[in-house]
Amino acid sequence: MDGHIWEKSYPPGVPWDLTPPDKTIPALLDEAVAQWPRHVLCDFLDKRLSYADIGDLVDRAAKGFQEIGVGKGVHVGLFLPNTPHYIVCFFAILKAGGVVVNYSPLDAEAELRHKVEDSETEILVTLDLNLLYPRMAGMLGATGLKKLVVGSLADFLPFPKNLLFPLVRGKEIAKVPDDDRHLRFKELIANDGRYEKPRLGPLTEELAVLQYTGGTTGVPKGAMLTHANLVSATRQLQQWGEGDEPILEQGKERVLVVLPLFHIYALTVIMLLGVAGGSEMILHPRFELDDVIRDLGRKRPTVFPGVPTMYTAILGHPKAGETDLTSLKFCNSGGAPLPPELQRQFEEKSGCRLVEGWGMTETCSPGTANHLSAEPRAGSSGIPLPGIVIEFTDVDEPEKLLELGERGEICISGPNVMAGYWNKPEETAEAFAGGRFHTGDIGYMDDDGYVFIVDRKKDMILSGGYNVYPRNIEDAIYQHPAVAECTVIGVADDYRGQAAKAFVTLVEGAAPFTLEELREFLDDKLGRHELPAALEIRAELPKTPVGKLSKKELYQEEEAKRADA
Repeated sequence: MDGHIWEKSYPPGVPWDLTPPDKTIPALLDEAVAQWPRHVLCDFLDKRLSYADIGDLVDRAAKGFQEIGVGKGVHVGLFLPNTPHYIVCFFAILKAGGVVVNYSPLDAEAELRHKVEDSETEILVTLDLNLLYPRMAGMLGATGLKKLVVGSLADFLPFPKNLLFPLVRGKEIAKVPDDDRHLRFKELIANDGRYEKPRLGPLTEELAVLQYTGGTTGVPKGAMLTHANLVSATRQLQQWGEGDEPILEQGKERVLVVLPLFHIYALTVIMLLGVAGGSEMILHPRFELDDVIRDLGRKRPTVFPGVPTMYTAILGHPKAGETDLTSLKFCNSGGAPLPPELQRQFEEKSGCRLVEGWGMTETCSPGTANHLSAEPRAGSSGIPLPGIVIEFTDVDEPEKLLELGERGEICISGPNVMAGYWNKPEETAEAFAGGRFHTGDIGYMDDDGYVFIVDRKKDMILSGGYNVYPRNIEDAIYQHPAVAECTVIGVADDYRGQAAKAFVTLVEGAAPFTLEELREFLDDKLGRHELPAALEIRAELPKTPVGKLSKKELYQEEEAKRADA
């Protein structure tokens, strides 16, 4: 057939060819405000803000940012949980001509300082919470950070309601000095909203967001995402949901937002796609299981994007079986591989389709996805989205393309792929060897164009001359009825060089098991060279800010143990 192998698996009416819109990111909001002014954009702890409300706040914040020096090329950080401040300031910084730099409230101090200095952030927005403000206040003057814009829960929630805010426990409001290095959010928006529209060049070159990689394998790098990258990514997701049987209805969807907006998954798949489609965002400051279960039943969302650990938590909640999920059209899983057994259990108990997708910070999130109109293909992250080309290269020869079905490093090309890494020309050149972006993921594509991700290249275990992929082992362990969560890493082994070690948490009430019992359970599911050589049962496993399981801490622990031995 003409075209790409995966096009035959596309749903009827969805073309692979993509014509990215030539518009800025703020134009997505402006068009939505014009089309759905009275529709609710944001429901924040029952405070409902319309598209017109948010549009007005964005314009006023844009003028406020310009008054304090934000213009073309000025980098402005967002150090915020999921509150309306994030939505308003994200679009306002871009309207003012600046560049958004996203920060995670869960980052360690050293990582925050690295990002502030590396990104050349001059102004930063945060909240007057002791969990947030003091961590950045100490960098004023000590780094290139010149000014803090400080918001408050009271900006949107009247007291005493904000005392119920999940991030606040007791006296958690910080004291903020009244000086020229601080500006209150209320002061930022105290104007008529008549900002000066910045003059931009080609949108494929205009930097919009510096989005730092997770840093799970080293120092975080700033992915340079342009206006064209993010608008293209939004259009790719829209086109995927259109076709003869549209998935999403314009102006009618309600999305439950527990993923952090500072992460690329939620930034694009939830906020930008939601705004472009006139959706309502039911905004949660963070993932609190009881609150999620409550709002799934009470606020009747139609879409719930999450990560695998969230679906595991929901399955284990005592009220999960009593919660009415009939309003949900589907749930989406990303950010980490979705174990087939978890997918099966969730769909069986919830009656709701759970579809998997895959993408990266460097691709503005989109990469591959499954479609509701197709039968689930267990273990696959789906087929390439519109405008995206997926290829596979030899792990040892990065520019050597492999044949269909061969396992290799997944490479991706498309209008959503970043412009490069901030101030890192050598790393950028290496990542784009051969003119395609090398993802670091190992996988293969079947005859229908479905992509199967085997593992991260850097997580692959070399055991006795064999390539062992932790995900294969994890998927098998998830079939054990006592296992709630699982992750596998390679540890030093004097005989094999490396061996697999499994870390698991147990389903509530389940009895622990030994390594020998686990190996016996896995005997008919894995090769002998894949069986774990070590097991550790824990109360919890380390996770990244977005909630996916993290191996970095486990590697560090094992290296420290070996150094002390």
